[in-house]
Amino acid sequence: MRGRDYAALAPFKVRSFRFQWPADLLTSWAFEMETLIIGWYVLVETDSVLLLTLVGALQYIGTLVAPMFGVIGDRIGRRTVLCLLRGTYFVLAATMMVLGLTGELTPHHVFAIVFCTGMIRNSDLVMRNALIGDTMPPNRLMSAMSLSRTTQDTARIAGALAGAGLFSALGMGQTYIVVAAFYMASLCLTFGVAHPLKPEEELPKASPWRDLLEGLAYAWRTPNVRAILILAFLINFTAYPATNGLLPYAARDVYQVGATGLGHLVAAFATGAFIGSLLLVWTGGPRRIARFMLISLMLWYVALIAFAQLTDKTYAVLFLAVIGIVQGMGMISMSVTLLNMVSQEFRGRILGVRMLAVYGLPLGLLIAGAVMEPIGYAGLITMFCIVGLTSVGYIGFSYRNVLWHHQIGRS
Repeated sequence: MRGRDYAALAPFKVRSFRFQWPADLLTSWAFEMETLIIGWYVLVETDSVLLLTLVGALQYIGTLVAPMFGVIGDRIGRRTVLCLLRGTYFVLAATMMVLGLTGELTPHHVFAIVFCTGMIRNSDLVMRNALIGDTMPPNRLMSAMSLSRTTQDTARIAGALAGAGLFSALGMGQTYIVVAAFYMASLCLTFGVAHPLKPEEELPKASPWRDLLEGLAYAWRTPNVRAILILAFLINFTAYPATNGLLPYAARDVYQVGATGLGHLVAAFATGAFIGSLLLVWTGGPRRIARFMLISLMLWYVALIAFAQLTDKTYAVLFLAVIGIVQGMGMISMSVTLLNMVSQEFRGRILGVRMLAVYGLPLGLLIAGAVMEPIGYAGLITMFCIVGLTSVGYIGFSYRNVLWHHQIGRS
């Protein structure tokens, strides 16, 4: 058992990862604090579900430019891009902090700053995953990706509870002092991350747009990569809206709780995802990783359908924890499968293309905001999940030859 525990922590033997993991953790904490307090602020200040879903959608608008950040990362170095991104987060958070402390903050300011943050925020995950793929030996990749995932999961726990508590007690301005401090500390740590040799030093010079088109062409002509990207879009479109954007509405209108209750719901989901990540870290994950991914995604939809029928907060918290477990396992296995399938020279570009799939989430949120009133929260989530469950089953069957038997190596 001790040997397995040591193997799970083996990625920390890589110096770069010892800097990247805490840097990613602090960034994720700040992200999650912002997501919760901004969602609650907009819902309370505007009393509009449509505007709630709109601000949620704006946080992912950068998926349209994420592929270009992947190309830029391939050319100037992923650490350089990551430092630029995190420096920008700090400036935007400091702006929100000043507006909040001076009493000048309005929903218009929030929407403008969220738009700016949303343009670059999703590219952070592209750079994180690509850096891990560049610096980690293949036999440690599953453990490294699972440990990386824990930065997001623990951040959702801490961010939900701390963000809700600080916002309720101190208000927006004082809460953003903490958010800005997290971003600055993350930036400092990111300078310690490795700066791998850039693929363009070995490749002919080409325009970024040509590189991007080559990445898209590579994804389309590679059946297993194409299948993963289609699945990623479907998951973001049909599964993520329930927990990434609509929970403030569920907290206030379904479970009749305030910001603290919303924090409990988000923390329960994140706790489950954290448990799922740890399970994969300790076990090393299954060899047939793509098969495991498909099963996890289908269980995710089944659990969401059950969750949507609940009206009691206590049961909702328990179900969100279960949903978090299968969601965490499904998304980690999806990331590992994709990294395992793509050659290094295309990795940044393909992960950038992968982020385009995240655009399914804002699209799903906008549709949700438009149809929520006539069919209700439970009807909306059930409808989305039936579409998603059917689609995942179809994709799994159609691409069974390249997914069902796909394996990753073990040392």
